[in-house]
Amino acid sequence: MLLRRVILTGVAVAMVAAPVAAAAPSPVIVTVTTAKWQPGTGAFKGTQIATIIGDPSKSGAYYSYLIKMPDGLRVPPHFHGMRENVNVISGTLMVGLGDTMDVTKMMALPAGAVASMPAGVHHYAMAKGVTVIEISGIGPDTLTPVHK
Repeated sequence: MLLRRVILTGVAVAMVAAPVAAAAPSPVIVTVTTAKWQPGTGAFKGTQIATIIGDPSKSGAYYSYLIKMPDGLRVPPHFHGMRENVNVISGTLMVGLGDTMDVTKMMALPAGAVASMPAGVHHYAMAKGVTVIEISGIGPDTLTPVHK
């Protein structure tokens, strides 16, 4: 009788746990060549953007996306409401701090470089060569121009 009860309990637990296991998230693997690129808009007009995971507009949710920038593309001084993490995949991202873009004060972030910009810090960027970066963080991902 005890054995029968243990077996039935095990079957019941397996039946309840099966849908949970089926709902587990799948890995997301994206390369620059397999990414689903879309034209960038707003401050990123002239770029291509590909979402890796999440929705950058959702508050409290993790997001990650790629940006492909043509050589010489400039992102004027701006800041974010939340921390922004940047991973340079290819090319070189030139970055600077402050309210005025000054290319003589920019630092080169080559492929493999990682930067983490705290919320509210005024900064600007420029692509040197075709440059692909990954942006990630906790939403919402906002970009506020310093000069409107």
